[in-house]
Amino acid sequence: MVIPLHEIQMYRNFNELASDVLDLAKEILPDKLIYLSSFTDNQQVILKVSDADTDILVTEGRAINLDQSVCNRIDFEKNQPLVFEDVSKEASLDDLRKIYGKVNINAYVGIPISLTNGEKFGTLCAVHHKASHFDTKSISMLQKIAKMFSYYLALEKIAYRDSLTGLYNRQYLFNFFEDFAKSGGVLFFLDLDGFKKINDVNGHDTGDQVLKEVASRIQHFLKEQADVFAVRLGGDEFIINFPQMSSREEIEKQADCLLNHLNAWNTPYQLSASIGIVSYPASETASLETILKNADNALYRAKAAGKNTFKVF
Repeated sequence: MVIPLHEIQMYRNFNELASDVLDLAKEILPDKLIYLSSFTDNQQVILKVSDADTDILVTEGRAINLDQSVCNRIDFEKNQPLVFEDVSKEASLDDLRKIYGKVNINAYVGIPISLTNGEKFGTLCAVHHKASHFDTKSISMLQKIAKMFSYYLALEKIAYRDSLTGLYNRQYLFNFFEDFAKSGGVLFFLDLDGFKKINDVNGHDTGDQVLKEVASRIQHFLKEQADVFAVRLGGDEFIINFPQMSSREEIEKQADCLLNHLNAWNTPYQLSASIGIVSYPASETASLETILKNADNALYRAKAAGKNTFKVF
């Protein structure tokens, strides 16, 4: 699973450390343009660019389709760098030569950056507008820089993830609302029906497995939805945050779909969920505490209505 860009933007001192990474790489290859990138499911995003070789048209914030990026050919599983010293003469790049010619890249080395658990992050790249030789020592040093950067990324990721389910945690939710929620949205506050009984009868190990399965089902539910994220607030409470929805009908459709993901269990025990829903328009400045209080109020009414249902505040 790739790290979403909005998560990276929350990392402490990310811009400062990214600049230090580029500075170190420039000490090794001073005449090259160096850049850091991250991957989404279908794009490569340029996060940080050095100021060397301004003939090359690579800019911060640019998003490139992965099928149009040579970085997509890097072997992340084997953690091997990819080197092309003369793009104009590289037969394997026939489909990309025109694209790289337009941005004036004719020499390229890409170093894979993965997290310590093997998850793909992006690349550290050095490029030049002329054919260039990259010696083994320089490439090895770039790999060491990328490895150190991956340790930083792993530590930051831990700070924002729930260790049991892999969903975001409470800290991420509060940071998101502080920095990124000004455009408004809809929050689903979800609580499991019958979870306490599962813990009491089957034990906490079974309870933990249930929480993991719930998280997996939520992630499957969110798979095709852009800019939506899920949080384990604590215990068997979960939050799902959607961008501003267009209508009440859309909210109800999403709630019904989510309930259907969570109320069918081929196990001796049965489980379902209740959901409290609250919207927070962009024009208002309600605190997260107020939003959660309102969502909890709607959740209470859903529980009182018989569970396995939702109520809108």
